[in-house]
Amino acid sequence: MIPSLLPEQALNELGRTEGGPDTLAFLVRDQHVRRLLLLRAVLDAVEESDAEICPSALRERFLEDWALLEEADRAGAVEAPPGDEKDVRRSPASTQLLYPLVGPWARGCLRALSTKAIPRTARQRRAHTLRRELAHFSALAAAAAVRTGVPFSARLSAYDGVLGLPSLGALDAIGGGGVEVVAQKGRMTLRRHGEVDVVVEVSEQGAATASGSGRGTVPGTSSATRSAASDWKPVHLLPGLLPESVPVPLDDLDPHRTVVGGSRHQALSGPATLDGAERERWLTSWSGVHSILGLGGEHRVAEVAALLRCLVPLTPPAGHGAHDGGSGSCSGTRREAFGAVLSSTPPTSATFAATLVHEVQHAKLAALSDMVVLHREGPQERYFAPWRPDPRPYDGLLQGAYSHVALADFFQRCALAATPRPEQRSIAWGEHARYRAQVRVTLPVLAASTALTAQGRLLVDRLTEECERMGEEPPPRGMQIRAEERVSAAYARWVRCRTPAE
Repeated sequence: MIPSLLPEQALNELGRTEGGPDTLAFLVRDQHVRRLLLLRAVLDAVEESDAEICPSALRERFLEDWALLEEADRAGAVEAPPGDEKDVRRSPASTQLLYPLVGPWARGCLRALSTKAIPRTARQRRAHTLRRELAHFSALAAAAAVRTGVPFSARLSAYDGVLGLPSLGALDAIGGGGVEVVAQKGRMTLRRHGEVDVVVEVSEQGAATASGSGRGTVPGTSSATRSAASDWKPVHLLPGLLPESVPVPLDDLDPHRTVVGGSRHQALSGPATLDGAERERWLTSWSGVHSILGLGGEHRVAEVAALLRCLVPLTPPAGHGAHDGGSGSCSGTRREAFGAVLSSTPPTSATFAATLVHEVQHAKLAALSDMVVLHREGPQERYFAPWRPDPRPYDGLLQGAYSHVALADFFQRCALAATPRPEQRSIAWGEHARYRAQVRVTLPVLAASTALTAQGRLLVDRLTEECERMGEEPPPRGMQIRAEERVSAAYARWVRCRTPAE
């Protein structure tokens, strides 16, 4: 773990599921340092790799791509405005490396480069995987260079009939093979054998997304690139949440955008590829997010604006009957993809806002857990969580409680706000009552652990104080009783399912 001097004020703020500008910037900087160290670990692993898994030609190409990245970084580096992230140098190239979905790629590379005690057949599969992963790095370096206007010429590999350029777009390359890319002054010419050349330019909005120099909220969706060719599919952008915010990529193209397997993501559906009508539905829901987040507190607007770096569309989950009218929805985050939120199409702005509140808390707590040890509980799945039918490990229970305290606070503030329609207030009170009833039975379990560290104890204590504070302005009594009854019924079912039949 990287040593980190976390201010107590920041821990107190995070314990209240909040976070001022300095605290949020602290989390972001720490995650950026970790990303750069991870990328350095990939470089070291390639240089020290087994020749059977990473042949010399593959290693040399990786080092050439790394050199292109360094050139792009030097060409595009600028001094950040005073007071902005400690005045660090930044460039479109470095920001490209900090794009959330580069994290899963880097983790996958390190796994492919590991040769510890694997049989020969597995080594061959690993070598094939590594060739694909390092081909993606070539595309990543190319995307960074074209953003900064660094001229280059390179042959990139297409897989599954597609050449993807991370955060920019993808080219249909039926038949796979190579695509010659010639770039100069923010323009790419993509050449495939026997096909018409495709010319792609990075748009102003695309450059703003990379460099962090947003130009404010704009109506409608834009795209990171533009091309007259139908074979080119750009990454589309949603308007910035605040006037000073950069646009948010709605990335339905990156091959590393979702994960297969793992208990954390069992409830998530697969990746979606959006058409024009589906993008409009995302935009319609997004257009009302700011105002609804504001009902739940301006700090909710600020944390989403500060931490959300891209949205990954998912397909609607099968068999989910949900409160949104039966269509079902799901969402999630990935620890290795800090700043990304995965979600099926939000049916309403209110659903979208609640999803973002929920998922941003997971990102905050995961980032905090990277900096400090909160507990030393094991991975055993044995705890009751009112929001799930299966037993949870302690860390999973803490993650769930953290996000649910934030949702209880968010919906209470929405209920107390001067909303125009009584039915909206009623819905908000019902959601508040549900989430608060759930955490009221969960927080004592978390607090009872003797494995909490001093930082973890402070965090749980602040969460408990928040839960109790919300009791000062309770929901209508009938809603509160029904919420508590549902938690009791969920616990009774949980016990029955784990009691051996006589």
